[in-house]
Amino acid sequence: MPCGEVWLCLQPERNNTSTHNIMENRQLRSSAWLILAALIIAGCGGIGKMSKYAENIKYTVDPDPLIVQGDSVAVSIRGNFPGKYFYKKAQAELTPTITYAAGETPMEMAGFQGEGAAGNYTVIPYESGKDFNYNDKVAYTPDMEQSELYVKILGKQGKKEKEFDPVKLTDGVITTPYLLQSDDKVLLGKDAFQRITQHSQDLRLQYLVASDQLVNGETRKEEVKAMQAFLKQNAKNPSVVLKGVVIDGYASPEGEVQMNEGLALKRHTAAGRWLKGELNRNKYAMGKSDSMFTMNARGEDWEGFKAAMQASSLNDKDLVLRVLEMYPDVNKRESEIKNMAATYTEIREDILPQLRRAEMQLNYERIGKTDEQLIAMSKTMPDSLNVEELLFSATLTNDINEQLRIYKEAERIFPQDYRGANNVGYIYMMQNKLGDAETQFNKANGIQNNPVSTNNLGVVARLKGDRKKAMEHYRSATAAGPEVKYNMGIVDIMNGNYSSANSNMSGVNDFNSALAKLLGGDAGGAQRALEASDDKDTAMGHYLMAIIGARQNNGDMVRNNLGLAVQKDPSLKDKAMKDLEFGAFKDNLGI
Repeated sequence: MPCGEVWLCLQPERNNTSTHNIMENRQLRSSAWLILAALIIAGCGGIGKMSKYAENIKYTVDPDPLIVQGDSVAVSIRGNFPGKYFYKKAQAELTPTITYAAGETPMEMAGFQGEGAAGNYTVIPYESGKDFNYNDKVAYTPDMEQSELYVKILGKQGKKEKEFDPVKLTDGVITTPYLLQSDDKVLLGKDAFQRITQHSQDLRLQYLVASDQLVNGETRKEEVKAMQAFLKQNAKNPSVVLKGVVIDGYASPEGEVQMNEGLALKRHTAAGRWLKGELNRNKYAMGKSDSMFTMNARGEDWEGFKAAMQASSLNDKDLVLRVLEMYPDVNKRESEIKNMAATYTEIREDILPQLRRAEMQLNYERIGKTDEQLIAMSKTMPDSLNVEELLFSATLTNDINEQLRIYKEAERIFPQDYRGANNVGYIYMMQNKLGDAETQFNKANGIQNNPVSTNNLGVVARLKGDRKKAMEHYRSATAAGPEVKYNMGIVDIMNGNYSSANSNMSGVNDFNSALAKLLGGDAGGAQRALEASDDKDTAMGHYLMAIIGARQNNGDMVRNNLGLAVQKDPSLKDKAMKDLEFGAFKDNLGI
């Protein structure tokens, strides 16, 4: 008999043919068949039968193969127990397990039970069966790179337990996110050095009423002396180059309009004549060139009058202005100003005289020190350089030890400028002196809380493994520039937040931005980003491009790029042979 033979022999008493005995024997035979059926079910059903036909349980795994994301391996399983499979009194405990050479990592157990079983597991109807969904994740360990995902099942029925044969669900784990390059952007405190700077020497000359004659003693005032001294001192200075002059002539608004316009013209002409005399005296070629002069006759200065009135201490100034503004006719208003001047001494002696003027602006360029001069002076006389010159001189060498020396000088000479301390920290980062760099960045922020040093502290935190603290620093440092967003993108990739990483790395074309696009499901975008980057011809650039090809089912792209990657870095051959990204091409990788 199948399922183990069970025999039941029931012998009726001989020589008893009474009706009562016949009925009794029939009942005994009926009971015997029921007992036999129950025994057959007990032998053929239950966890033994479930174990034998466990292959009928269906599983769909996502992702397949598994992939690390944010330092975790997530598993999503859609399964189905078929009809007439799950014994009513049985229970089954399913435990997805990642197995590898050094051991295994079990995931959370999922329990199921038949309709007649006692317990709190998910009930699976015997007749119809049932679909189920499973989701869990575990921390990734390097051993998992070469691993397999199995489902282990423990069957239970009453006091009996039976381990079913493990069922392999998929391979695991793809570790492409760990290709991330540590190219965090550490920032320098930038100099504001300009070799050629724009300047002006300004002068106001005041004239007598209704005249283009200077007020008595005007040429002896300090403003005039400053202009004369400037011209004399720089007559033979190659670092100062005159670029032109603008002269504006004005009249006070108490005369007639036509007269004031002519007066303004005469005054700017007189001012130009005076300045040309000073230029010629100091042998400037510009003194003989009218093309270098821009002359403007501004006429009567009503706006200047109003501004001077408002700035004055005159008690009735608001009343005066309201009265004057009642006259839209210019000539009438001029007449009223004369009357006001006769009434108010301050208008007559202080306000109107300062409007009878010519204003000149002598524009020039100051040419700074040459690169050679800056390099030499940074070594021999750094204290003679201003902070911008000193910081800029550090950019004129590729020797980081020399850069460090210059930045330390800047830190010493200009202790209240955070950039010296920050930039010393920058060099320490280049020298892998993480602790020393962190000290410098904190010192810089102590001098002046600034986004540059805050960003750099974020990089330090990220490299020390504290992503949360790094992100806090970055959020406070966004004003430092787009590099901060890029650094945030690195943390996003490590955390498995690929959408956020792509947003933060928007506009950047390099290895990491391409990786972010690939991990976010945009293989085409990853290819375009990598092709536009300087990383495309590196060993890892070709390796990533091969993965991009595999994600697009492009065998030629896989083989060509793996060949170039291994040519540049032979160690990548072994990695590629084991990499599950190339599972569909493992027999034809071209390496």
